[in-house]
Amino acid sequence: MATRPFAFFLFFLFSIVTLTVYILTAHIYDHQPFLRSSPNSLFLKPQDKIWPEFEFNWRLLLATVIGFFGSAFGTVGGVGGGGIFVPMLTLIVGFDTKSAAALSKCMIMGASASSVWYNLRVQHPCREVPILDYDLALLFQPMLMLGITLGVALSVVFPYWLITVLTILLFSGTSIRSFFKAIEMWKEETKVKKELERPRAFVNSRGELLIDAHEPLILKEEKTPTQIFLFNLCWKMLTALIVVWLAFLVLQIIKNGLIVCSTSYWVVTIIQFPVALAVFGYECVKLYKESKKRRDAGNPESVCEAAIDWTAPQLMFCAFCGVLGGTVGGLLGSGGGFILGPLLLEIGVLPQVASATATFVMMFSSSLSVVEFYLLKRFPIPHALYLMAVSIMAGFWGQFFIRRLVAFLQRASLIVFILSAVIFASALTMGVIGVDKSIKMINNHEFMGFLEFCRSQ
Repeated sequence: MATRPFAFFLFFLFSIVTLTVYILTAHIYDHQPFLRSSPNSLFLKPQDKIWPEFEFNWRLLLATVIGFFGSAFGTVGGVGGGGIFVPMLTLIVGFDTKSAAALSKCMIMGASASSVWYNLRVQHPCREVPILDYDLALLFQPMLMLGITLGVALSVVFPYWLITVLTILLFSGTSIRSFFKAIEMWKEETKVKKELERPRAFVNSRGELLIDAHEPLILKEEKTPTQIFLFNLCWKMLTALIVVWLAFLVLQIIKNGLIVCSTSYWVVTIIQFPVALAVFGYECVKLYKESKKRRDAGNPESVCEAAIDWTAPQLMFCAFCGVLGGTVGGLLGSGGGFILGPLLLEIGVLPQVASATATFVMMFSSSLSVVEFYLLKRFPIPHALYLMAVSIMAGFWGQFFIRRLVAFLQRASLIVFILSAVIFASALTMGVIGVDKSIKMINNHEFMGFLEFCRSQ
């Protein structure tokens, strides 16, 4: 798999950067105790809620425009757009970072839900199968949610400037990778279009050479929107996804009511691991057995949309990427689509299916966060309802226009170009804000090292 060395390179780079920073900061602050001052000023310095009044002014109007296009392109690319929403809500509307991250999840949930509704009424571009790949969704969803739990914990411990560095590295890398992937797809599409436009010669039964400018079309059976909708729904797999979602939701609600770092708190946290691994393991065994059965029978058809053989190393790699995507989402409050979207493309999933499936998975992960943030009262209801309404409309119309454009131009690579552009824009906006905030922290002589998890809650 071409993306495997790239992903492991990013992980190795992250590990080296994190370890180096930890050693250096520990050495500096151990030898300069005055930098630690008091725990209240450093570790337990809470950021007050900054909730602007809900009123229609130029700030909200500008946020509406940016939010609309961010949601439209973010859902089409299958990355959500959280990397754009958080800077927009902090810089333009004026929310604090934590409230902005919570509202960002609301926007991602709204856009994802409307996109899923639209995609359920769309046929698969090539095969007689649902456009949503439920096997891949069930494979990645539990690991993504597990990664979000880890990412939220790391966001408490990691210094803000380190999160900024990791964000720039990851988003820049995936954006560049996706861009070159889009160029490769564009070239392949150009070759196919030229081949189809070229006159073809064939010989009839009498041995006469005939020239035909067009290949006969195989017409698909026309289906009504209701038939397509019902065909795209797989109730068995959908029920399994909802059960996993409910299990994590219950565990998160219980954990939020416990004292941080108490015995019961750690027990509930650890329980999430066997829950995620059990669902992931079940889907792994299913894909492995079916893939092996088809290989032994000489059947080249893939088990699901991914054009790979589901061997043990491939499954472990997918688990790693799922956890990595969730961790990034938990660190930044942006959802795991920035990893999942490009990953689905790298393992051979068609752009239309990759976009629909990634958005489908993000709908579950973002809605889990929204329910949790609502119970914690982390966002104002008026802003949340308004921004969700904007995202719902943007998600639907974004899918509508881009899908029509892809069908008209016969260029599915447009989806990958949009994905790359959204990730790059997120790297740019979050990088600029992160650098600016880090400079202010340095000028204010704030603590810049790793925090202690239990003392920082």
